[in-house]
Amino acid sequence: MKFSAAPAFLPPAARGSALLALLFITLPRARAEGTLAYKYADYRESGGRIAVETQTALIEQTLGSDLRVKLEGTLDAITGATPSGQPAPAGSDQVPLSKLHDRRKAWVADFSRQFPRVNLSLGVANSRESDYVSTGWSLNTVTDFNHKNTTFLAGIAGTDDDVKVFFQAPYTKKRGHDFIVGFTQLLDARTSVTFNLTYGEATGYISDPYKIVQKNVELLPGLFLLQTFAENRPDHREKWVALAGLNHSFAELHGALDASYRFYRDTFGTSAHTLDLAWFQRLGDKFILRPGIRLYSQSAADFYHYDLDKTTIVPTRTRNTSGPFYSSDFRVSSLRSENYGLKAIWTPTDWLQLDAALERYDMHGRDGVTPKSAYIRATVLTLGAKISW
Repeated sequence: MKFSAAPAFLPPAARGSALLALLFITLPRARAEGTLAYKYADYRESGGRIAVETQTALIEQTLGSDLRVKLEGTLDAITGATPSGQPAPAGSDQVPLSKLHDRRKAWVADFSRQFPRVNLSLGVANSRESDYVSTGWSLNTVTDFNHKNTTFLAGIAGTDDDVKVFFQAPYTKKRGHDFIVGFTQLLDARTSVTFNLTYGEATGYISDPYKIVQKNVELLPGLFLLQTFAENRPDHREKWVALAGLNHSFAELHGALDASYRFYRDTFGTSAHTLDLAWFQRLGDKFILRPGIRLYSQSAADFYHYDLDKTTIVPTRTRNTSGPFYSSDFRVSSLRSENYGLKAIWTPTDWLQLDAALERYDMHGRDGVTPKSAYIRATVLTLGAKISW
């Protein structure tokens, strides 16, 4: 399992719009001097696959009138099994699984300073697993114009990761940089739109050290031996992301719509589309229900193969950054997924907020070759509490 430690861009476009939608249907209140929050999440895949229990604690405090500090710590317990990349045995549609277990410790610190028209934020982060160490940083600015009806976002983030790879000493490097620009425009008292563009690149070891590919190798004329090899992906990837979001409140319904569309493209040959819809429904003064659905689809990476038998690729035992490239990881195949669920938010007092969410995640292959058993079906339970002062 690999987790990046890059801090999220300041207002994360895919999530910040949801917060804005919530503001449309909540009563105005003064900004809290500080908050203390705890979040528990249980992610569990069907069929005895991956299970992740996550505990997160966050403290946020205003220092003076212009400076705000946020510290967040996360503990993950990861167990279960995941497809190794080998195809299903003859006569079966169940792909082989590899067991794994790990623990992750991560922290994020964010320091923001409000100037007359500009908010400047600096973030640093670190994430550690037994086989993966990630260090990240970010620098973001949010500038307001037009009597604060327009905000412009510009940010940069980077990661420096160390990956433990079998039979290689002792760690392999991976580095990444991301750049974002965007704006949010308030159209009227009930409606806002957001547009963001992101460019990112990663270099170094981008493969998954636990994924393998399979091929029948001809030893002698007519004599074949079934062999497995470590996957080999390019050591450089560029990506482009465009996001458009819309928020609109319906005062007569005491609700608000949060909608966004995201297009992704990278040099691996993958194109992806994400449609995210959420409805915030106020029930009385203290209760909000948020049903939501996310629809996702992607094309396969250029180097994805269910196995290598029908290809001319000759795999090697050592990493070859000049190619050929190949992977049987279902996550880079052609697929679609649906994520739908319901979240409840209860604010019994001005200083306490409680929330609970239950979501279902279903993934399906689209290439007609990769078996259904390779793909994920999961349930996610999240519980949270936040105290403000």
